[in-house]
Amino acid sequence: MGAKPQRAASPGSFGDTLFSAACHAAGGFVLLLLGGIIIELFIGGLPAFRAFGIPFIWSTEWDPVTEVFGAGVSIYGTIVTAVLAILLAVPVAFGVAFYLTELSPPWLRRPVGTAVELLAAVPSIIYGMWGFFLIAPIMGQYIQPAVIDTIGELPLIGELFQGPPFGTGIFTAALILAIMILPFIAATMRDVFQQVPPVYKESAYGLGCTTWEVMRSVVLPYTRISVVGGIMLGLGRALGETMAVTFVIGNANRISASLFGPGNTIASVVALEFGESEMGSLKLSALLALGFILFVLSFIVLAISRFLLRPRLKG
Repeated sequence: MGAKPQRAASPGSFGDTLFSAACHAAGGFVLLLLGGIIIELFIGGLPAFRAFGIPFIWSTEWDPVTEVFGAGVSIYGTIVTAVLAILLAVPVAFGVAFYLTELSPPWLRRPVGTAVELLAAVPSIIYGMWGFFLIAPIMGQYIQPAVIDTIGELPLIGELFQGPPFGTGIFTAALILAIMILPFIAATMRDVFQQVPPVYKESAYGLGCTTWEVMRSVVLPYTRISVVGGIMLGLGRALGETMAVTFVIGNANRISASLFGPGNTIASVVALEFGESEMGSLKLSALLALGFILFVLSFIVLAISRFLLRPRLKG
C-alpha cells in the first residue's frame, strides 16, 4: 500500500491561528492589567490598614498633622453623591429617550440626539467650572434659601435641607454629576428602545394601548437588561468622578446631616492631597487605601448589577 497523501494546510489557517492568539493575548492583558491595579493599590494602602485597622473604613478623622486618617467621610460623600445623581438623572434620561423614540418629530430627532451625544463629550473639568461659576451662585442665592424656608421647616425630612446656603455642597455636587451622567444613560436608553421589534409595538397599539402603556408593558420589559446596564454605567461614572465634584462639593472633612452641607468624596480627596504627599508617607498610603476602597465600591456596584440582571427561575 502506498503512503497516505499529505493534507494541504488551509491558506487561512495561519491567519486564524494568529488572530486567535491575539484575541487570547488581549483578554489576558485585561486580566493582568486589572490584577496589577488591584495589587498595587492594596500593597500601597497596606501600611494605612495596618496602622488604623478596620476602623479606618468608618473613621471620620483626617488630620495630616498628627497623621491620623480615616475614610468614613469620603466613603459617605462618594455614595451619597452618586446615589443622588442617579435619582436625579434617571427620570430625565428616561424622558429624553422616550421623547426621541416615541414622541419627537423626525426632523427634530437627529438634532436633539446629536446634542445629547455632544453633552457626553464635554470634559468633566468644564462641568466643574460651569458648576462653580454658574450653578453654585444660583443655588446659594435662590434655590437653597427657598428650599430651606419651605421644605427645611418640615419635620424629619427638613433636616436634610437646613443650614447656611453656601451654594456648594453635597447636593450641588450630585446635581452636577446628574447632568454629567445624563447623556450616557439617555443615549443608552434611546439606542435600546430603538431595538424593540416594531411588530411588538404595533400589536400593542392595535389592541388599543396608549403610548405610555406600550412603553411600560412592551418596551421596558423587552429592554430591561440594557436599561439597567446603562444606569449602572452612569453610576460607575458618578462614583469615580473627580474634578467636577472637587469644584463644587466644598471639600470639608465632615459629615453633615444636611444635603446642602459641604463634604468630600474619595476621588476629590485623592485629587487634592495626592500632590502634597511624600513617597513612603502614611498619608500617601492612606490615599492609596482610599483608591482601593473606591475600586471595591465599583466592584460591589458591578456585582449588584449582575445580580439584578440574573435570569429569573420559574417554579
